[in-house]
Amino acid sequence: MTAIKGRPTLYSPEIADTILERIASGETLRQLCRSEGMPAESTVRLWVLDDRDGFSARYARARDMQLESWGDETIEISDDGSNDWMLREGKDGETSWVLNGEHVQRSKLRTESRKWIMSRLKPERYGDKLELSGKLDLTHKTDDQLDARIAQLLGQAGAGGAAGGEGAPGETP
Repeated sequence: MTAIKGRPTLYSPEIADTILERIASGETLRQLCRSEGMPAESTVRLWVLDDRDGFSARYARARDMQLESWGDETIEISDDGSNDWMLREGKDGETSWVLNGEHVQRSKLRTESRKWIMSRLKPERYGDKLELSGKLDLTHKTDDQLDARIAQLLGQAGAGGAAGGEGAPGETP
């Protein structure tokens, strides 16, 4: 199979390892596929879908590591104050330091973009909040009250010899 512009299309363990290593270090698939000797994005995605040589699971692990790398990058971007200030010459010829608002906003965008995608791809680890689903009764009950409720539920299910949801004989729900 021949690819356009000499891009490799056949799976090889060496290319696969390089791709996975670069993704795990934080590079995007799009970035690395632009590199010389790398297959097209669509080719790599087909390798994932076809699970070529166990590539799918390895790709998923590399993507998890990519998110870890992006998390580290957000700290570095946030802590890097270089270029936040620049020396400007005023009309009077005096120089002074002024905030480089464009650089500060770009840094904010870079961190927010990473945080957003991390929270969407792995919300259980990087999401903003923990969501609970289902009904949870947090009231304190005695062992006798819990036993009665269990018996009632078993009765409703027709198990345990108690029929009709009345619970164990002699107990009140």
